[in-house]
Amino acid sequence: MFPVSQLFNAGRTITCKCGKLTPSHLWGFCSFPCHSAAEVVRKGAAKKQVIKKHTKERTPCQQVLDVFDQQYSQDLGDLWASARSLLLDPRSWQYGVMLNRFTAGTDVRQILQSQGFSMFLPPTEVSTRLSDASEKQTGKDSLMSTRGVSTCPPVDSHPQCDSTSHVLSQDLQSELFLTSPRPSLQCYIHPYPHRFPSQPHRPGQLKQYYLLNAASLLPVLALQVKDGEKVLDLCSAPGGKALAIMQCATPDLLCCNEPDPHRRNWLTKTLESFLPHSQHNKVIVSAQDGQCFGQSEAVTYDKVLVDAPCSNDRSWLYSSSSQQGEQRLKERAGLPTLQTRLLKSALSLVRPGGLVVYSTCTLSNSENYAVVETVLRDCPEAEPEDLWEEIAIPYSKHFAFGPAYPGHGQTSHHRLGILVVPQPGKTWGPMFLSRIRKRT
Repeated sequence: MFPVSQLFNAGRTITCKCGKLTPSHLWGFCSFPCHSAAEVVRKGAAKKQVIKKHTKERTPCQQVLDVFDQQYSQDLGDLWASARSLLLDPRSWQYGVMLNRFTAGTDVRQILQSQGFSMFLPPTEVSTRLSDASEKQTGKDSLMSTRGVSTCPPVDSHPQCDSTSHVLSQDLQSELFLTSPRPSLQCYIHPYPHRFPSQPHRPGQLKQYYLLNAASLLPVLALQVKDGEKVLDLCSAPGGKALAIMQCATPDLLCCNEPDPHRRNWLTKTLESFLPHSQHNKVIVSAQDGQCFGQSEAVTYDKVLVDAPCSNDRSWLYSSSSQQGEQRLKERAGLPTLQTRLLKSALSLVRPGGLVVYSTCTLSNSENYAVVETVLRDCPEAEPEDLWEEIAIPYSKHFAFGPAYPGHGQTSHHRLGILVVPQPGKTWGPMFLSRIRKRT
């Protein structure tokens, strides 16, 4: 385990070994002023206009598209035509805006609502509690003001933030966190394709929101994390699902594992940007190979998330060159083996009665249902759970769920997992998730 601040500041390569992990503090910052959503929105809009003039429209990699056409037309049937058109049109991609419960984001909510965003999940009392406290703290210059709490420049410039602006103090944020009711996962989505401006990473400052494909929250919801549990995010970078876990609950321990140094640095910056000092003893970063994590880790976890490396359909379609596309397609055949090993490793780490959620962002049956089938066949202690009524039915307004796995009945399909397929009027991102309970 490594403190996040140490990883981020040192910028050195760390050799990943399978050794026993010792919990350590995440990091230690003195204060966490937060970004101004209003300022980011204004500057983001201006920057967007400049980018439009200079950005060349991306073109898909034909080699990858040909393989997808052949495979997904068989796997998805009539759904593939519309999914294909959406994946090939970046202007149609949607992003959810997940609020950070460790900052007071009243101004973010107002801006989102004014732009036509709505809540993807029902709110809890936490958002109201934070809003009330921030208004008392700032008075007339509260976060309701469109001026925001601080003035931060876009990511490609370096002026200092306005230190005269009112901010929610670290002590108050910690107090709110300790006294608030159950944590709230708050995510806003737009009925039409729309991307909210991103906030730049600023050391020592908390961001108010995180942009992500809203479908990425489904595996976290399926994980059902509760306060006081020990949770492992086995393939954690870039960190969006780890952040979502911390929005849902207050685990006793969240271990974020990422063996690749570059991606681990990315993960560290993400955690640094969203989690306050009060969480330093709850979140740790590991650099182990997830395939052998279970051979050396002494901790038994209540919940394990395996958001596995996969043939990411969207990014693969836009491979930077035909050579990169060809290389990715060659590597694709080996992914199910890697994914199977990761899922088996997760099962070895979870306690009897605990849960493992396996997820990918690909439509590939060989990386989704087939991986789960293999693990269930080889691991008699693993029992799949039906997510259809818990996830598919309640969220059918926002997501289109795919057909049954070829060769299996509908009941078997539901037991193995559920597949989100990009469709018009729904969120764009492919997502597969399966939940497995370890028998007692």
